[in-house]
Parts: sequence; C-alpha cells; structure tokens
Amino acid sequence: MMKKIVVFLLTCVLMLGTFGCGSAQQGTNSDGNSGQQTAKTDWDYIKDKGEMIIGITYYAPMNYKDSAGKLIGFETEFAEAVCTKLGVKAVFQEIDWNAKETELNAKNIDAIWNGMTKNEERMKNMDFSLSYLNNRPVMIVRTADEEKYQTPESLAGASVIAEAGSMAEDIAKSDAFFAQGKFTGVDTQIKAFLELKSKTADVCVGDYVMAIGSLGAGTDFADLQVSKYKTFDPEEYGIGFRKGSVETLKQVNGAIEELKASGELNTIADHYKLTDLLIK
Repeated sequence: MMKKIVVFLLTCVLMLGTFGCGSAQQGTNSDGNSGQQTAKTDWDYIKDKGEMIIGITYYAPMNYKDSAGKLIGFETEFAEAVCTKLGVKAVFQEIDWNAKETELNAKNIDAIWNGMTKNEERMKNMDFSLSYLNNRPVMIVRTADEEKYQTPESLAGASVIAEAGSMAEDIAKSDAFFAQGKFTGVDTQIKAFLELKSKTADVCVGDYVMAIGSLGAGTDFADLQVSKYKTFDPEEYGIGFRKGSVETLKQVNGAIEELKASGELNTIADHYKLTDLLIK
C-alpha cells in the first residue's frame, strides 16, 4: 500500500512540473491579452525605434542635395510622405550600392529606397514593395558622338562604362551590342557621366530616370544625351526590405496606395518631371 502511495505522489510531482513548464510559456501578447507570446515582426522593430533608416545613393532626380545642402528628390519626398502616414521618421543614410543587401540584413538600414529595379535575383534576397515607377536602361553618349556609335561594330575597342552592381552593369556585360567594347565599372552613375564628359570613356549604360534629372540644357552634363540607336526592355522600381517583412510590406504598400488615391504621389512626381513614368 505504501509503495502505491509513493508512486502516486511521484506522478503528481511530475505532472505539476510539466504543467508548470507549459504555463511559463504563457504571457501577454501584443494586444495586451493573456496567452501565447507573439514574436515581434520586422515592422514592430521599425515602429519601436520610431524611425525607418533608408539606404540611398545620391543622384538626381531621386535623392540629391540642393544648393543649400538640403536632401531633396522624388524618392526623398516619397519616403517622407510614406513614413509620415506610418507614424515613423524617415532617416536617410548613404550606402555603398555594392553592399546594399549586406547593409539591409545587418540592420544598418531598414529599406533600400533609391530607384532600385526589381528583378528575379534581387527578389530572392529581399522583399519588395509594389512597383511604383517605370524605368528603362539607356545608352548615353556625348552629343557629338551620337552618330558614331550606332552598331555593335562601331563599339569595337570603345570604352563602355556603368555603375558597378547595377542592372546597367549587367547589361553592359551581357548584351551583344557591347560585346566588342571594353567594359569598366565605376562607383556611381554620376562618376560614369563624369568619365564620359571628360572623354575617359566613350559610352555609358545608365538609367533613363537619372538621365531625365542629370542631362541636358542647364545641367553639368549638357553635352551628353540618350542615344536613339539602342533600346532596352522596360523595368520597374520597388522598395527593398529584409526577407520576411510581411507586416512592413502591408503597412508601406497601404500608405503608397493612399498617396496614389489622394494625388499626393502624383504631385511629388510632377515636381521632378516623372509623372508619365508613375505606375497608376
């Protein structure tokens, strides 16, 4: 009889231990209700900080500084408008474009919002917002040389340049039109334009959107222009976030749709001559 009592007591102790461990996992969820604790999302991380750190590079008309040193641009104003709706502050941080995904995953930044083309390779490593702006790669030459570079053969031995780590670089390296040229990658698109202007390069592959804001009369690159002799498939811009940012995408996409519906996004785009490229 004594043995049965001892066994019974041991069983009770074991059961209490088991239930005790289970109840220790209970807590208060994000709604303040008792229950299983809810893991924080990437959006919780951003919201708790009260700011969204946005990785950029400087170039017009997306993110650049005016004569007074103030950061302006389509992406700058767009990001600020979205963050205002989300109740967080937009903080801009210059990054090395080649290290953009590393910066994102290390949480040095929370988003890449800088005229970034959506493609399959990038979508494997990042989550993207809905597309908001059309773009296309373009071939840029000195105005005096437009008629000189019309065919792949005319580029034989020519110096071809593009921003390293960009879609333009991929095109310059893979498109048969540039196969007979000699490719060099540089840090930024602006540097590529400078090389072209100074005649240390002959042809540049870049973005149409950037060409709108940087080339032509009244700019530092008045002697450069988009060539009519080479065209490329269109692209779409999106905002890059860390993988698994489901709630962040929901919040950001919702704010973008509100800006579209109110006409505010159209107003921002119109200020930078990008209205015709907006994805409605």
